[in-house]
Amino acid sequence: MLRFALRRLALMVPVLFGLSVLLFAWVRALPGDPARSLLGERATPEAIVAVNEAYGFDQPLLQQYLTYVKALLQGDFGSSIQSGADVLTTFADRFPATVELALTAMVFAIVVGVPLGYLAARNQGRLLDTAVVSGSLLGVATPVFFLAILLKLVFADWLGWLPTALRQDPRIDATHITNFYVLDGFLTREWDAAWDAMLHLALPAIALGTIPLAIIVRITRASVAEVLHEDYVRTAESKGLSRGTISRRHVLRNALLPVVTTIGLQAGLLLSGAVLTETVFGFNGIGSYLFQAISTRDFPVLQGFIIFIAVIYSLINLVVDLLYGVIDPRVRVS
Repeated sequence: MLRFALRRLALMVPVLFGLSVLLFAWVRALPGDPARSLLGERATPEAIVAVNEAYGFDQPLLQQYLTYVKALLQGDFGSSIQSGADVLTTFADRFPATVELALTAMVFAIVVGVPLGYLAARNQGRLLDTAVVSGSLLGVATPVFFLAILLKLVFADWLGWLPTALRQDPRIDATHITNFYVLDGFLTREWDAAWDAMLHLALPAIALGTIPLAIIVRITRASVAEVLHEDYVRTAESKGLSRGTISRRHVLRNALLPVVTTIGLQAGLLLSGAVLTETVFGFNGIGSYLFQAISTRDFPVLQGFIIFIAVIYSLINLVVDLLYGVIDPRVRVS
């Protein structure tokens, strides 16, 4: 298993190299000029030339790429053209917000989706199955931004049960150690801060987790339904094993492989930045910041953030592959 993990980590090197080439070409192909975006009304020809020289945009593309890769290998991800802030520092400040939101959304999707998919498979053709399948279709078809606005309107504006935006009430004097607001509240024993952070997470996490929830429900239902018709399940039933034992040892264990794959892919997508959700709820994560960077042609921010996201996505896929060996020992043998 260790050798497999090391081999997968080594394969990340050519993948990230290829991504850096494609990313560099894509960023340079974006319409607009970062110098003009930075200077605005002050974009005189002389000022534009000065900005291009300062950031090396006047050099040949190959030279720009080599300079970019050399800086990456030294751990230098550059500074924002717009704000001058260090990209690595900005990422470290904003990424905890996205992680906190994505993990909460994923937990919501898994805790609700897997049991619903299992129950739907166990009750195929009945009312429960029809309701679950219809609900999952509705969840996939509903745009995230529309659901986010609807949740804000009902639960925040009309009922007043939950906050409308931000990560925490600014009136709370909270201590932030890790920048994970819920975790910080528990570490410092500021229970009011932790509770307030959880309340602020509720609506955006539900909005963000709805599509993964619908997908997990459908994959779980299909996988469990397939396993239920296998010979070893019928054999276990004929031996008189309890339904709980059959579900744990035979059904769920064998049905979980495609579900784990789906969960890993969805988790990677959520961590890559929920642009719409973060924008609607004023969540200061990497999604909203990437949106700003695209709008202003902030090349260093775009390149640095996307490279980080690619590394995280690759690591999540590695964890999923390792989980295969835990769920099914035959994978380790192969």
